[in-house]
Amino acid sequence: MTSHPYESLSPDLVIDAVESAGYLCDARLLALNSYENRVYQVGIEDEQPLIAKFYRPGRWSDEQILEEHQFSLALQDAEISVVAPLVDSQGVSLHRYAGFRFALFPRRGGYPPELDNMDNLLVLGRTLARMHNVGRTAAFVHRPVLSVERMFIQNREFVLEHFIPAELRPAYETVTADLLPIISTLYAELEPSDMLRVHGDCHVGNILWRDNIAHFVDLDDCCSAPAIQDLWMFLSGERHERELQLSELIEGYSEFGDFDPRQLRQIEVLRTMRLVYYAAWLARRWEDPAFPRSFTWFNTERYWADHVLELREQLWALQEQPLRLL
Repeated sequence: MTSHPYESLSPDLVIDAVESAGYLCDARLLALNSYENRVYQVGIEDEQPLIAKFYRPGRWSDEQILEEHQFSLALQDAEISVVAPLVDSQGVSLHRYAGFRFALFPRRGGYPPELDNMDNLLVLGRTLARMHNVGRTAAFVHRPVLSVERMFIQNREFVLEHFIPAELRPAYETVTADLLPIISTLYAELEPSDMLRVHGDCHVGNILWRDNIAHFVDLDDCCSAPAIQDLWMFLSGERHERELQLSELIEGYSEFGDFDPRQLRQIEVLRTMRLVYYAAWLARRWEDPAFPRSFTWFNTERYWADHVLELREQLWALQEQPLRLL
C-alpha cells in the first residue's frame, strides 16, 4: 500500500515540532480543515493558541515558501490585514522538524464574508486594490506564473492518462481540445505588465470577516497573475447578479487602484482553467486518505459526467460577451 506524505505526522510530532520553535505547548491540539497542507490549532502555556501549518512535502521549494512568507509580511507591513507567519528572533519563519517544514501563525477569528452584501464586496474591492498595489512593487522569482500550460494543459494530460473513466475519455478529450485554442487565444491578450503578485486563491474560505474588515489567510497559492484572478471567484448567480457584484467590487477597487476593463474577458478563461485544475488536483491527491474521506462525491462516473457537462457549458460562456461594469 502506498504511503502518503503525512503518515508520520502524529499529534506528538506536531507538539514536538512547535516546541522546537521555542514554545511551550499545553497539549491542546485541534486539526483544522485543510487538505493540501496540514494545519492545527496548538495550545500554548499562558498564551493564545497558535496555528501550525505543515507544508505538503515535495510541493513547494524552500525558496517558493519563503517568497510566500515575504509577500505576506510585506502586506502586513502595509497595514493590510493578512495573517502572516511569525518570525523568530533570528528572522526565521520557515522551520523544520523530523522531515517536515512548518510555519507558525497567530490565531485569527472571523467568519466568511457575505457575498450578497454589497458593502462586503465594496470592502473586498478596496482591500484587494491595496494588496495589488503592494504586489506591483516587486516580482516573484520562484513562485509560479498562472499560465494555460500549468493550469490547463498539464492537468488535462494527467486526467486523460490516469483518471477519467474509459467511457467518458472521448468526451473529456474532445471538449478540452475544443476549449484549449479558445482560452489560449484569449489569455494571450494579457500583457506582461498585467502580471503581478496576487493571493491566487481568493475565495470566501480564505477570508475571515470581522468588524467590517476582511482578514486574508492562506497565501499558499500566491503567484504571478492578472488582478482579475483575485476578483472573479466572488461572482455567482445569473449574469445580471454577477455584473452587480462585479461593479461593486470594482467601485471599491478603484478607490485605491486602477482596474483595466480589458481583464473582464479573462473571467471565463480563468474559470475554465480552474475547473480543469481542481479536478486534476483531487485526482493527484487521491492516495492521501484525507481526500477520499472528505470528497466522497469525487471519482465517480456521475462526477466525471457532470464535469464534462460543465466544461461544455464553458464553451458557450467563452463565446458570450464579457461581463459589463454597470
